[in-house]
Amino acid sequence: MREHEKTITEKKRPGRETVNTGKQEQTLYCEESRIECRLKGLGEIEIVRVCNSRDGNYTHWKALIERYHYLGRGTLYGKQMRYLVRSEHFGWIGALSFSSPAWRLRAREKWIGWNEENRLKYLNRIVCNSRFLIVPWVKVKNLASRVLSMGMRQMKRDWAEQKGVEPVLVETFVEKGRFLGTCYQAANFQHAGTTQGRGRQDGGNEYALPVKDIYLYPLYSDASKHLCEGQTKGVAEAGVPSDWAQEEFGNTNLGDLRLTRRLTQMARDFYAKPQANIPQACQSRARTKAAYRFLDNKESTMETILSSHYQSTMNRIKEEEVVLAVQDTTSLNYSVHPATENLGPISSRGEEVIGLMVHDTMAFNREGTPLGLMNVQCWARDRESYGKKTSAP
Repeated sequence: MREHEKTITEKKRPGRETVNTGKQEQTLYCEESRIECRLKGLGEIEIVRVCNSRDGNYTHWKALIERYHYLGRGTLYGKQMRYLVRSEHFGWIGALSFSSPAWRLRAREKWIGWNEENRLKYLNRIVCNSRFLIVPWVKVKNLASRVLSMGMRQMKRDWAEQKGVEPVLVETFVEKGRFLGTCYQAANFQHAGTTQGRGRQDGGNEYALPVKDIYLYPLYSDASKHLCEGQTKGVAEAGVPSDWAQEEFGNTNLGDLRLTRRLTQMARDFYAKPQANIPQACQSRARTKAAYRFLDNKESTMETILSSHYQSTMNRIKEEEVVLAVQDTTSLNYSVHPATENLGPISSRGEEVIGLMVHDTMAFNREGTPLGLMNVQCWARDRESYGKKTSAP
């Protein structure tokens, strides 16, 4: 028995059905038959270019997208490129498409550090991953992220050759509430923000579209530098970081650059899901374990983590004539976690409520815009002395 056959589950092996696409008949695996195996059980994975509508494989791409992608084939704007995903043992198992990027995207422009001149000049070096599909009956761990990584590399070469422009950045959109974007995160896409619910044709500001998460994939490590070439000083040449997390925490000295990269990724994760716990925010087992390892590291103290942010706050303060330093004290209740160590009483009513006390000073400008934290203190009250008056000597 071949290796890939050994890894298939006991469910019915894939059958076949015929789909009439209007031009010719094609054969697809029946969706009733799940394929569950290891990644290597699929055999060699191939990304197959679909050159145009006259290409014989176009009917396969069209049938898969129309039937199994929630947006359907739709309209691809501007320059376009399509691909099929083929498994050595199971045939067509997915499809992708790429097209011209969104005309304006506030979160993207901020991530790049663009001014208007360079947006107009270099917009054609961004490509949108407009469709991505793995057929629903193929349930193979890590397949989606593998296909995305392969697709980015293939598209980069083909786009430069066929369109005459070398792409630098790929953008894509994940509808909030429908998808988590896990496969994009696993393929090293970076979360840049969310859309406002407007589309290309929303001239009346109706905001009628679903809000989507924006993910960006740099095809070069210094993608923002490529896209800001020649930009006036103070925007790109002054060293504007690739995103807010890099700006706030990129200069944190944790003794290891890997820890700094983990910190910035955790900041993005918690920003995207501010009310989630660690596993929910990280969205994958590997990133969750990495987050816990980071928090357990002796170098990952609150003072060290916040040091880079404090410096960013001071840089913003220097640009203001008047700054308000607002202080606040709050308590963190950990009573539901009695095994947690180094906690103290936080209630003034006498009941056993334990946790931590936090006092912070945050800077605001005169318009009320927060400029960042200036200082944070965190402590646990001593159980023995709490509530007792001190007598004068």
